[in-house]
Amino acid sequence: MQIKATNTALLDWTGDLLAVGILEGETELLGDLAKLDEKLAATISELIADEEFEGKAGTTAVSRVGGKNPVRKIALVGLGKAQDLKLDSWRSAAAAIARLATKEKTLGISLPNGSESAEDIAQSMTEAIILALHQDNRFKSKPEDKEPKLETIDLIGLAGQDRAIANAQIIADGVIFARELVNAPANEVTPVTMAQKAQQLAKEYGLEIKILEQADCEKFEQGMGAYLGVGQASDIPPKFIHLTYKPQGTAKRKVAIVGKSVTFDSGGLNLKPSGSGIETMKMDMGGGAATLGTAKAIARLKPDVEVHFICAATENMISGKAMRPGDILKAANGKTIEVNNTDAEGRLTLADALVYAEKLEVDAIVDLATLTGACIVALGNNIAGLWSTDDTLATEMKKAAESAGEKFWQLPMEEKYFEGLKSEIADMKNTGPRPGGSITAALFLKQFIKDTPWMHLDVAGPVWADSPNGVNNKGATGFPVRTLVNWVNS
Repeated sequence: MQIKATNTALLDWTGDLLAVGILEGETELLGDLAKLDEKLAATISELIADEEFEGKAGTTAVSRVGGKNPVRKIALVGLGKAQDLKLDSWRSAAAAIARLATKEKTLGISLPNGSESAEDIAQSMTEAIILALHQDNRFKSKPEDKEPKLETIDLIGLAGQDRAIANAQIIADGVIFARELVNAPANEVTPVTMAQKAQQLAKEYGLEIKILEQADCEKFEQGMGAYLGVGQASDIPPKFIHLTYKPQGTAKRKVAIVGKSVTFDSGGLNLKPSGSGIETMKMDMGGGAATLGTAKAIARLKPDVEVHFICAATENMISGKAMRPGDILKAANGKTIEVNNTDAEGRLTLADALVYAEKLEVDAIVDLATLTGACIVALGNNIAGLWSTDDTLATEMKKAAESAGEKFWQLPMEEKYFEGLKSEIADMKNTGPRPGGSITAALFLKQFIKDTPWMHLDVAGPVWADSPNGVNNKGATGFPVRTLVNWVNS
């Protein structure tokens, strides 16, 4: 499938399906749209009338064009009110159009421009088209979903934006890489195979890679007892993955992205009961998957920023070797943790990964994790939680997210709540009271950062979609690869 920007006039475009954007409350056809309607024997005006089309965001309408016209079908897509237009408006419209056009070979899209730049619009639309059309049928012997027939997509009126389209294709490829890691079952993506994927990325894109084996982790600082404690019941060895991208010239800054990479979470001896979502716990490495997806994109975009990608991959299983409720683990910085819930394992793996990341002497550390159900209760399935010790870092990430169309909400780092994590026999417990559970999880992680500006992203809700939504289809979403790429490039 080829996506290209074209200077072909709306009236001169020929092909199977021509999609035009309509603003809410502006259904009176003017200018080129009026001329096109006349050329197509009033097909557009009749479609607006027949469907009572108002241009509301996300709405679509399609009609065949009669006679021997150069356009076989016409589609309308609503963009919402002009004053509400933002990049996500073009992104959502392009995704909706792409899904309408899967049986066509050629598609032309003409959406009205707004205050956003042509470059940003072209990139947003291209990302949306690719992601909306992505299907993951790897594990079906006979896929029920037919592959789209689309061969050519013309972005009308966006000529000269070839580089934006190319960048969007790279970013979308990183998102799809993350999606497919999360979608794959836990017998396919294990700590070992996740490390192999990272090694393949390093080889293909010239990244540096270091894989710390269990013995290496035991020797690091005071020993990665928290991370290794989580994986000690598994028959599959842990793999601590460290990928590094370095620009050719002098890096303007140096950052670390740390992704929770629990490839399957049974809950440990605090076993998740049936119906609690245990069957979907292959997604508990969603943070790590997004970290590797971001690495793939960054390696190809080549920004002048040094980026370290860290995934402490392991499984949380049950056996005679499993960590027990009441056990005390010692993290790499020497802090001791009383395990009062073996199902709060992600923060244990991240604790040692954060200590490791800070030893790299980076300018900022961002961790992302499917960490708490409490965050889903607070913010729902479409919004991720954000905590930070640095206002500048938080502002950068929120700006990057807005451009990407991925939603975050900053929550407070309420220090008083750490009282609930205090232990009588260790430095802290790994869980606190039920109220404010996502906040206490962030406060737990904060204990493993000394001075580096740090941010925690709880992405438990948005990494998975139960139904198609925007650019996402059912299943893994690849959240928040696009935001992280934007942040690194900011």
